[in-house]
Amino acid sequence: MSDPRTETVAKILVDYSVQVQPNQLVRINGAPEGAPLILAVYQQVLERGAHPWLQIGLDAAQELFYTYADDAQLDYIPPFVKEVIEQIDASIAIWTDVNTRSLTNADPGKQSRRAMAMRSLSERFLERAAKKEVRWTATVYPTHAFAQDAEMSLRGFEDFVYKASLVQEPDPIKAWRAISKEQQRVVDWLNKAREIRVLGPDTDLKLEVTGRKWENCDGHENFPDGEIFTGPIEESVNGRIRYTFPACAYGREVEDVRLEFKDGRVIKATAAKNEPFLLQMLETDEGARYVGEFAFGTNRGIQRFTKNTLFDEKIGGTIHLALGKGYPETGSKNSSAIHWDMVCDLRDGGEVWVDGTLFLKDGKILI
Repeated sequence: MSDPRTETVAKILVDYSVQVQPNQLVRINGAPEGAPLILAVYQQVLERGAHPWLQIGLDAAQELFYTYADDAQLDYIPPFVKEVIEQIDASIAIWTDVNTRSLTNADPGKQSRRAMAMRSLSERFLERAAKKEVRWTATVYPTHAFAQDAEMSLRGFEDFVYKASLVQEPDPIKAWRAISKEQQRVVDWLNKAREIRVLGPDTDLKLEVTGRKWENCDGHENFPDGEIFTGPIEESVNGRIRYTFPACAYGREVEDVRLEFKDGRVIKATAAKNEPFLLQMLETDEGARYVGEFAFGTNRGIQRFTKNTLFDEKIGGTIHLALGKGYPETGSKNSSAIHWDMVCDLRDGGEVWVDGTLFLKDGKILI
């Protein structure tokens, strides 16, 4: 029996997140395990008079690719994929991992090389997105793998996802618009900011944001959503930060990450688990050692760590910094093949000061 909440999420994605219009070309990414949501989105795109295009992948294919691909295969991108980036009007990605650790033993050098091969495509996609030429969103379809990572039953994880998505509201789209309005008030305040200082356990970090634009993440480009972010001035990041949550990406879990910055660049990096992988990814390219994003998590409906960045970076009362690629719409100039979000919990003893004003204390925004 299908879950009616899936239909509600599909409607939000189509009508609110990417605002599908007649005759648009809409790419829908996913895997077979996410079929209920994929098909609900597919039907609604058709009902809006647009043209859905399905891209269905298999989880195991990535593991095979990194096991058997040689350098030429790692570098190869079919020419028509570039044309896809130019032609689509909207993109809806539905993540449906059945094994979140399938790439744990993949060669990080191969992963880094593949990221470099894909770099021009991702940069072009973000250019088009910054100009609003293409709208995109990404969400999660609840699977046993995601639930296990979050240490929940599948039913419990489904409830967690849908509560964070506000599907229980009488009018979920209206509820997201109300969140957008409240977050915009904070964005308008931060758009006048110059310097930020973050204080917490083993953390004292300064960065500058003068002239950079803050973005209101209100359910359009991630779903569920809830963050406010910018791209800091690249050479301005100085100090140290300790990430209280594991940094989960590329099929690995890197624990107790500690970074030290000087003039924007990571000059020292350690981790209690998977440190060699962390150091390898920092060598991907020059931009991998610089910060492309600084953000505040604002979703009070997400309060627990799940080992899924889509949710963890939104936890109300946290901040996150992304090493690597920045978003052009913020004014970020950092270019890299990677974008790795790492989450720092400030709900117990953390502070953020903005131009000498206490902006956040113990996870609560004070302005």
